Amino acid sequence: MRRSFQLLALLAYIVMSVSAAQAGTLETIKERGTLNCGVNTGLAGFAQQDSRGNWSGFDVDFCRAVSAAIFGDGDAVRFVALTAKQRFEALQSGEIDLLSRNTTWTFSRDTKLHLSFAGTSYYDGQGFLIPKRTKIETALDLNGARICVQVGTTTELNLSDYFQANKIRYIPVRFEDATSAEVLYATGECDVYTADASALAATRAKLDNPEDHTILPEIISKEPLGPVVNQGDENWVDLVRWTLNALIAAEELGITSQNVETLAATTTHRDIGRLLGTQDGLGSHLGVEVDWVVSVVKAVGNYEEIFDRNIGLDTPIGLTRGLNAQWQKGGLLYAPPFR
Repeated sequence: MRRSFQLLALLAYIVMSVSAAQAGTLETIKERGTLNCGVNTGLAGFAQQDSRGNWSGFDVDFCRAVSAAIFGDGDAVRFVALTAKQRFEALQSGEIDLLSRNTTWTFSRDTKLHLSFAGTSYYDGQGFLIPKRTKIETALDLNGARICVQVGTTTELNLSDYFQANKIRYIPVRFEDATSAEVLYATGECDVYTADASALAATRAKLDNPEDHTILPEIISKEPLGPVVNQGDENWVDLVRWTLNALIAAEELGITSQNVETLAATTTHRDIGRLLGTQDGLGSHLGVEVDWVVSVVKAVGNYEEIFDRNIGLDTPIGLTRGLNAQWQKGGLLYAPPFR
C-alpha cells in the first residue's frame, strides 16, 4: 500500500513538473529576449535566407508578428531552419517555441504528437508540377511516372492514396527538403514533382524557364497549413492563435502598416478600438501590452500585406488569394470577434 502511494506521488510530481515546465513559455521567451521560431530550410516566398543571412517569407513574417506581439519588436527572433523530418522533434524538445513552416493540421499531429495548431494561416492542396513538353494534361495520365516527393510529410501519404485509388502505378523519388526536389526535378531525375500547390508555384518560379512548366489541374488533398506549438500551455497557444486572428481581422477592418498608428490615436470605431487596444485592454488577458496589435501590424502589416509582399500576384510566385481571401470575398479567412 505504501509503495503504491509512493508511486502515485511520484507520478503526480512528474505530471506537475512537466506542466510547470510547459506553462511558462511566454515568460521563458521574455526572459530569453528572443523568440525561437522554426521555419523551412528554403522555400521561395515562404521562408528563404539571402546571402547576408536575412530571412524573408510568408511564414517568416508570422514569426516576426509573434515577436512583435511579445516584445513590440518584430526582429527579436532567432530563426531555426528545419527539414520536414526535423520540425516536430525540434518543437517537442524545446529547441523552438513556435513552428511556422508550411505544416498541415491533421488529426494525428494534433493528438498522437500532442501538438496544438493555432489556426490555419494558408489553405492549400497538393498538386503536380510537370514539364509542358510531356503534353500531359491530367494526373490520371501519370502511369509509370517518376515522382519527386518529400519524405515524412502528408504529401507522401496523399500521393500513395491517390494513385492506389485510381489504380495508377508510379515510382517515388524521395527527398529530404525542397532544395533537393528542385535539383532532382530540374535535372530530370524525376518526371513530376508533387507538393502543396503553393510550393510548386515557388519551385516553378525558380526554374530557368518557368513558362515551360505547368501545374496540373488536379488538387488531390486538403492542406490547412498553420503555426504549431506544444500542447500544455494554453496561454501560449492563445497568444499565437490570436496573433494570427489579429492579422486577419486587421485586413478586414482596413488597418494597415501605414495607418495603424493614426487609427490607434483617433478611431471611434469600436471594433477597431478593441483590436488596437484603445478600448477594453484585451491584450492584458494574454500577458502582453494592450496595444500589442499595433506593434504587430507596424512590424509586418496585415494578412493582405504579408500575402502580397511574399507570394502575391506581383511576386515571382504569383499566387491569387483564392481560398485565402477574406470570407466576404469568397474565401475561407475568418477571424473570431475581438470582444
